[in-house]
Amino acid sequence: MSDLRVAVLGVGIMGADHVARLTSKISGARVAVVNDYLTDKAEQIAAGIPGCRVIADPLDAIADPEVDAVVLATPGPTHEKQLLACLEHGKPVLCEKPLTTDVETSLEVVKREAELGKRLIQVGFMRRFDHEYAALKAMLDSGELGRPLVLHCAHRNPAVPPSFDSAMVVRDSLVHEVDVTRFLFDEEIVSIQIIKPSANPGAPEGLVDPQIAVMRTASGKHVDVELFVTTGVAYEVRTEVVAEKGSAMIGLDVGLVRKTAPGNWGGQITPGFRERFGAAYDSEFQRWVDAVRSGVNVDGPSAWDGYAAAAVCEAGVQSLGSGQPVEVSLVSRDSIMGA
Repeated sequence: MSDLRVAVLGVGIMGADHVARLTSKISGARVAVVNDYLTDKAEQIAAGIPGCRVIADPLDAIADPEVDAVVLATPGPTHEKQLLACLEHGKPVLCEKPLTTDVETSLEVVKREAELGKRLIQVGFMRRFDHEYAALKAMLDSGELGRPLVLHCAHRNPAVPPSFDSAMVVRDSLVHEVDVTRFLFDEEIVSIQIIKPSANPGAPEGLVDPQIAVMRTASGKHVDVELFVTTGVAYEVRTEVVAEKGSAMIGLDVGLVRKTAPGNWGGQITPGFRERFGAAYDSEFQRWVDAVRSGVNVDGPSAWDGYAAAAVCEAGVQSLGSGQPVEVSLVSRDSIMGA
């Protein structure tokens, strides 16, 4: 079977990482086309890959007959048009979150895909491919812990770009815990409240940080998430499930633990998302390539998962403004054939 010819649209931080991943770590695929609004950047990356071309227009790159599948690492506002183009041309696509930047367009993408009668869109919620999250999911599914009751999460970054605003804490950070909740519990989130504790004096002016998200699932499970994106320390992601027969926690960074004089005890905290989730990205991409080559197209979070996450985050942004719990507005999945 010949290699999958992939077009990578957007070669900023994430896109460039994905180009390198597909080129050096993933079997069965090659980067055939790159695209970026910074043409010089695209040409620089393409020059290092044999047979790779630069196509200036992303829609032309999607339509190119020598492209079998697409990776979207472009800015969120461009996703709707690019995803619809992928559907129009029947091209499987791995889309970095968000699916789109608002609930209405996300739902439209879900409906358009459903009309085709086959799934072509996979959303890049890479935590589902992390070995710790996979182990936690398997434990819950086995029934070893009994019925899950509570989920405690922490999501901390050392710093964020100057352009990062309070709503982005919900849409760009919390969105991962939203998907993790749905993945672990296999049910939808029905309400969310954003609580604003005392602000971090070191946060940029105008950024509400930290934030606490409190969510409730359809069956009444409680989820709380500490979001703190300007800790100045390191990258920390922890998840603890409390159930009727015990609890389980992941994300403790328990690698080498050292004890030295005079009475020091400690280890290493993960410095960034690449170190923490690099293997998950590798697994995500390899499984996606294998699925597309076998004709399955999707081996992970679907367009529906992207839409559901967008709906929860939209309610979260509303709660950020009001401070009150907000019900999540989600159409019935059964109302969309094939979703």
